[in-house]
Amino acid sequence: MTRDEILVAAAQIFSQKGFHATSMQDIAQAVNLQKASLYHHISSKQEILVEVLDRALDLLICNMEEVMQSSLPPAEMLRQAIRVYMTTILENRNLASVLLLEHRSLEPALHARHVPHRDRFEQLWRDLLQRGANAGDFQTAEPAMTVRALLGALNWTITWYRPDGALTPETIADEFADLFLAGLRRRDRT
Repeated sequence: MTRDEILVAAAQIFSQKGFHATSMQDIAQAVNLQKASLYHHISSKQEILVEVLDRALDLLICNMEEVMQSSLPPAEMLRQAIRVYMTTILENRNLASVLLLEHRSLEPALHARHVPHRDRFEQLWRDLLQRGANAGDFQTAEPAMTVRALLGALNWTITWYRPDGALTPETIADEFADLFLAGLRRRDRT
């Protein structure tokens, strides 16, 4: 049994039952360990939660940094960032739901450790919007609020998206991109 397997199982259970309703026994059973044996790998449920959150953010940050390194114009970069984000959260729904819904379950010390990691991710989006503003393509008085509105809209997709539905993650991403780009584009430009 590896730590990775434990974290994957925990993310799935947290996603289904919620952090508080999940017991260490639930996690141990999911990975075919005795509860006491689980403690050889992990010291607490809080430790598991923060590692799952870190894992989700690491994946999202890595993907966003790749987009930011491209030479695309800002509007296309934003479209690509939305596509990559949407695909990532919908392909990793357990991780995404834990990241989006369970971070408030962290104890204060671990929450304080988590917040800068989350802020780093949001800063990449603000940097992208600023890049567009500097190029004269975007207008936004409050980039932080714009990013939160964008991510808020994208994030809730995990609650209604169905893999067997009519819309693909790419289609959904393009719809969101069109919506936000229409709102961000400077009005004095064609």
